[in-house]
Amino acid sequence: MPSAAPPRTDPAEDEGRYLALRTRDARFDGQFFTGVTSTGIYCRPVCAVRTPRRENCRFFALAAQAESAGFRPCLRCRPEVAPQALAWSVQDATSILVQQAVRLLDAGDAWGDGQGTTVAQLAQRLGVSDRHLRRIFESALGISPLQYLQTRRLLTAKQLLTDTAMPVTQVALASGFGSVRRFNAAFAQHYGLNPTRLRSAGTAPGAGHRGSVRLAYRPPFDAAALLAFFAQRQFEGVEWAQADDALTLRRTVRLPVGAQSITGWLAARFDTQRHLVLLDTSESLHPVLPQVIARVRALLDLDADPTAINAALHGEFPTGDGLRVPGAFDGFELAVRAVLGQQITVAAARTLGQRLVERFGEPLTTPWPELHRLFPTPAALAQAEGDALGQLGIVRQRQAAIVALARAVASGQIALHPGADAAATAAALCQLPGIGDWTAQYIALRALRWPDAFPAGDVALHKALGVQGHKNPARAATERAAAWRPWRGYAVLRAWAGTGPMAPSPPSTLLNQ
Repeated sequence: MPSAAPPRTDPAEDEGRYLALRTRDARFDGQFFTGVTSTGIYCRPVCAVRTPRRENCRFFALAAQAESAGFRPCLRCRPEVAPQALAWSVQDATSILVQQAVRLLDAGDAWGDGQGTTVAQLAQRLGVSDRHLRRIFESALGISPLQYLQTRRLLTAKQLLTDTAMPVTQVALASGFGSVRRFNAAFAQHYGLNPTRLRSAGTAPGAGHRGSVRLAYRPPFDAAALLAFFAQRQFEGVEWAQADDALTLRRTVRLPVGAQSITGWLAARFDTQRHLVLLDTSESLHPVLPQVIARVRALLDLDADPTAINAALHGEFPTGDGLRVPGAFDGFELAVRAVLGQQITVAAARTLGQRLVERFGEPLTTPWPELHRLFPTPAALAQAEGDALGQLGIVRQRQAAIVALARAVASGQIALHPGADAAATAAALCQLPGIGDWTAQYIALRALRWPDAFPAGDVALHKALGVQGHKNPARAATERAAAWRPWRGYAVLRAWAGTGPMAPSPPSTLLNQ
């Protein structure tokens, strides 16, 4: 049964949440969840059911907090579909550590085998003791890392049961449970029903349909601008984006699984009326579907909080409220793209990247003729010595940068994924030949999903901010951007896109970086 005592929250904030609940305001989707004491169910603020009475509402910032208090997820609005939410800080080391931990737990590839060792392994990856991690996690969020992890596993399993036809055994293993027995026991304990019954309940009206995995986002969202960005940079065979009414992105993908890898394809289509992305994948990716979902959310920046970002940036960039930072499905691929794009046009970088894919990428069969090749692996490019890259037209400095980067990633010296330490990773990247601060910050912004990344030396940024005439334009740009923290990366995107007062061009053109 739900806890009778409400969580400690700000009364004024709770009144605002109740107003958002009454109006079903999609801007607050995932920002909070409402536990209803009369039903024992918790819902998203966009839930279509009748609004509960105020005295029956308990508000939680996280789904895991609601489940820890004894509430069960709504089968109608499906909390597992909601975008993730966590307040960002760039000055408090403890908050940054919690943010890194949450991102790693959300990613799916850190879930382990269900044997209870994951939190210790997570702490080791973060460079702290598991006791310290538990202490700061509970202090910041009111729940333990294990409680957060268990909720993520269960909600992910719930999503796979509802949206896909994957066998229950495969759902259990993909969601991080070591066995079907453990999976069934967790469902019975937390939700009071077995997975088969939940799958049947998921076919009820309003619960969704099996086929495409549903991923929600918060409006406003300029999907056309985001897909136009990808379309301008796509490599034939690897990626295909359509920025017209179809609003679709397709691409080939590879995910590491231990010493091996799984390959396949995905297709993501925007449903702007319902603030959803509908995701389809090849069956080959089903065993790693939670990781695919996490990477697609990062690729399309589906977890961004426009309300918080626009509160800091709208005054300077009034026409860029719907812009999102284009992410990356694979951090290594993005880093290679960044190196190829140094000091040349987007078209020239695309030409070089196309040659790289055709020379070192592996063929892959997909349902679409425009998708037929994988981006090269770090191992393949780490061995590209001699004139193998030079024959493609890549200059010597960038040849050295690509090979050094590939070797660093292949050896595990550098990890390029959300949750990695942004400052430490940027510093490590700058130690490689041919990689400077601009490239490192660009990688931190798009691959590490660090919202405060700031390439202070960027010439186009100086022009957009009107500081190109200063004696030290990088310092002037940094001082100008101090008020935008922790969203300087989004400010850079808007400046490049021409949404600020210095360059009022339409935001749909997006950046030319």
